[in-house]
Amino acid sequence: MFGWFKRKRKPVRLMPEALWVVSIESDLIQVTDDKGAVKSITKAELSGIVIETNDSGPAGCDVWWLLFGEEEKIACFYPQGATGENAALDYFMALPSFNHDEMIQAMGSTSNAVFPVWRKRSPARPQPQRE
Repeated sequence: MFGWFKRKRKPVRLMPEALWVVSIESDLIQVTDDKGAVKSITKAELSGIVIETNDSGPAGCDVWWLLFGEEEKIACFYPQGATGENAALDYFMALPSFNHDEMIQAMGSTSNAVFPVWRKRSPARPQPQRE
């Protein structure tokens, strides 16, 4: 009798977004895409974070996290729902001047839009002293 139940049970399939893996290491953010390709950026090189939304949901991946590095180029990206996203979100939200309001706007978006949620502040330049 139990053999019949086992044969009738369907295998568990991951949502396509969960096939992506994002991990936060001590000095590195690493993303493995759904095909196994790995991209990473050091925390020191991280210069900006943008959430990009599109109108493909709920059937498609409609929320993407874009991580920018040096020269404002996209270093890596992953969809909302990626494995490990909670740890990444905790790290991002703890960054100084992370824009929580912009993130909330992004999560409610159903259209094609871009929401900058964090940008590294450049060090203040010393002001020339007047004599």
